[in-house]
Amino acid sequence: MNNNYISNYLSYLELSLNYSNNTIVSYDSDLSKLCSYFDNKDLLKLSINDLEKYISTLAECSPATVSRNISAIKGFYGYLIKSGAIKINPAEMLKEPKLGVHLPTYLTVDEVNALLDIDVENNFDYRNKAILELMYATGLRISEVVDLEFKNIDFDDCIVRVMGKGSKERIVPINEYALETLQDYINIARPEMLIKGENNYLFINNHGNKMTRQAIFKMIKKECEVKGITKNISPHTLRHTFATHLLENGADLRVIQELLGHSDISTTQIYTHISNEKLKHDYEEYFPRN
Repeated sequence: MNNNYISNYLSYLELSLNYSNNTIVSYDSDLSKLCSYFDNKDLLKLSINDLEKYISTLAECSPATVSRNISAIKGFYGYLIKSGAIKINPAEMLKEPKLGVHLPTYLTVDEVNALLDIDVENNFDYRNKAILELMYATGLRISEVVDLEFKNIDFDDCIVRVMGKGSKERIVPINEYALETLQDYINIARPEMLIKGENNYLFINNHGNKMTRQAIFKMIKKECEVKGITKNISPHTLRHTFATHLLENGADLRVIQELLGHSDISTTQIYTHISNEKLKHDYEEYFPRN
């Protein structure tokens, strides 16, 4: 019975609220763990004390993980109220942890130049260079990169059409150098990698199939190791770097919000904290009276 309620809730998130696949997968995992903790006891019969007891077991998790679990649980019980399955919401009074301001990691211009300086010797080099140039030039999410198709790239107008979170399309400009690396990959490397007939996805693996998020993550990690970049890098780091470099060079925050596809400006404002941190660092390092 629990599985049916969870499944219906996840379908509601997807079909009615247009939640991203990543969020739905995370909520599914969070609610499954809640179910397992109570040994598959009927979730409709849990009390606020039961839920608080469960949340206390997450103490060693990061505040962001705890917060996501609470969001999943609150949303689930809110859905049960709305659907008439329960009359009292036991999750209503759950308190989320204070997350504070977490400044995301980003690369310096020199680190970006080193990362993108790939000696192109084989088809994978063409592909990897094209992926990295694209991600830095556009700030796309990793999920948006793997889902890119040929129709999304307009080489004449130098833009990328992206289907972002909530199935919202946005237009992102792309510079000529990144477009050139994409054209080299498409014209030289991709045809030799395409083993199984046609494939509309732009980036493919050695089997001719659509690349996965995990494969791109591993590729970026490997390139960072080769280039001696010791920061804890993920695909999202290039998105942070894209936004941070735009802000540092004078771009308006609203423009950055639009390029990143943020629905709320408060999400974009994290990059002003990064910029302020850099200002303070440079002041402390270069001001002669410190």
